[in-house]
Amino acid sequence: MHVNVFDFSELLARSPKRHLEFIRVSTFSVGIYILDSGATDLQTPHSEDEVYYVVSGHGKMRTDLEGDFTSFDVSPGTIIFVPARVHHSFYDISERLAVLVFFGPPGKAHDSQFS
Repeated sequence: MHVNVFDFSELLARSPKRHLEFIRVSTFSVGIYILDSGATDLQTPHSEDEVYYVVSGHGKMRTDLEGDFTSFDVSPGTIIFVPARVHHSFYDISERLAVLVFFGPPGKAHDSQFS
């Protein structure tokens, strides 16, 4: 095991996809999720708990927990915990969102869920 150091700007610049996972260990995974202004977030519910940290951009998120719908604004500094299997998505993205995404446990690769 060794320590890794990452530069968010470099990771962001080299990401050819909406989602780039850059840490995967036995207990969690970390990635960057990017949605351009006006983009549609096509996520499906994940089988893992998830934490989002909004690094830059502005938009909204909606959640649906067994018919209980919630919507709120997201902007730099917003931290969101989404329990496993809860429907959620970003929408009304007015400025490109760059988000750190933490999954615990790491489960399967999430690239297809962020397409």
